[in-house]
Amino acid sequence: MPLPNARASASPWLTVILLCVGQMMIVLDQNIVNVALPAVQRGLGFSSENLVWVVNAYVIPFGGLLLLAGRLGDLIGRKAVFLTGIVLFSASSVLCGAAASETVLIASRFLQGIGGAVASACILGMVATVFSERREQAQAIAAYSFASAGGGAVGPLLGGVLTDLLSWHWIFFINAPIGAVLVLVGARVLPRDRGEGMGKSTDFLGALLVMAGMMLLVYTIVDAERVGWGELQTLLLGPVSLLLLIGFVARQATAAKPLLPLRFFRSRSLTAANIVQFLMIGGMFGLLFFGTLYLQQVLKYSSLQAGMGFVPIAVVIAVVSLGPSTRLITRFGQRAMLLLGLALIVGAFVMLSFARVNGVYLVDFLPASLVMGLGFGLAAPAVMGLGMSAVTPAESGIASGLFNTTQQIGGAMGLTVLSALVSARTNSLSAAGKTEAESLAGGYHVAFLAAAGFTLTALVIGTGLLKATPPEGMEQQGMASSEENAPVS
Repeated sequence: MPLPNARASASPWLTVILLCVGQMMIVLDQNIVNVALPAVQRGLGFSSENLVWVVNAYVIPFGGLLLLAGRLGDLIGRKAVFLTGIVLFSASSVLCGAAASETVLIASRFLQGIGGAVASACILGMVATVFSERREQAQAIAAYSFASAGGGAVGPLLGGVLTDLLSWHWIFFINAPIGAVLVLVGARVLPRDRGEGMGKSTDFLGALLVMAGMMLLVYTIVDAERVGWGELQTLLLGPVSLLLLIGFVARQATAAKPLLPLRFFRSRSLTAANIVQFLMIGGMFGLLFFGTLYLQQVLKYSSLQAGMGFVPIAVVIAVVSLGPSTRLITRFGQRAMLLLGLALIVGAFVMLSFARVNGVYLVDFLPASLVMGLGFGLAAPAVMGLGMSAVTPAESGIASGLFNTTQQIGGAMGLTVLSALVSARTNSLSAAGKTEAESLAGGYHVAFLAAAGFTLTALVIGTGLLKATPPEGMEQQGMASSEENAPVS
């Protein structure tokens, strides 16, 4: 179904490509920084304690504003929100690249996180409503899935190339020309939509509660590893953030024009898809982070070599998500492909848990990478299709924001939990007299097994909550025949 009040784009696939490039740029930026952190630390004299804020200063506003930004897209128009976010993201990227001090870089990263949230919150909703024909919808969502998952896998490679061949400044400067093209082309190509309008009944109190609650929750999660889960800061801020979010839920039950209508969660497809994605992305972040560390700290790869090690994952995700996934989903249904993809991801993580200290890339990392890419190439389009098919086009912005929020919280929580497990296991092995490489490898093994546990839980939940429906009987891609799986209205 096309966007309401939208002028049809002269080239729907150009619209999809444009949006996917924007998504990939934002996803890349979340992962490209990790490889360059040592160079940033040397260049600006960051202390070890403050270096983590190069990442956290971006993650906190990004995770906290996605839901609000998605709803703003429904109210004032998704095109306007997307382009505004790209302008802010690109401008703040230039500030990041030109930063000459810790304070300037951290402040610029905060602005970049705001721009990233505003731009990306509406992208999935726009992609999912460009086409009305089921197969084309599946192809568009598959392209978005590749931009998200493939962009994450390419991040370490691009970060290594830019850092080694140029400097760390260029991991930020590269966003400026891409952003300029997106804005210039997007202003002409993207369909114009007026949105519902703000109005007097717009839920500003709910917006304030969810923004404060989400940002505080993300801050508590990402800083818990540094200060400790049992310390006063975590024990105090965690409950406060939850109280703010509980207040947001209570507000949504009474507001005349709620920011996030609670009826959304009557849809079993939407709820289950978000839970599954939460767990799946938690595992994916573990792969990107600890897989990179395994290659660099255990196998002693350079940042460029480690980045190259992730190329096969990106290639397989691209081939599968842009190729056979659409035909398989159309023939066998989204649920079947999601469950198959999750099962493959579990197997890949188990394979990685056996990676050796004196390992060989072709034996210890590449086979698991190929299986992982196949799993994500099948699972990501299916889970996004299941979730987006459960809402009306007029509410696709808030649904897109919800999906992106689930990704960010899942990634932050997953990485924090996995990091704590790695630290405990590494310290235990080191105290037992193991070498540094043996201790690190043992810690990463635990992380990969825990990530397999996350994904296995997602598989069980998907099996139990998602209903199998004959694809041939669906009028729209992924639409369920039962009432609880129908688009909410």
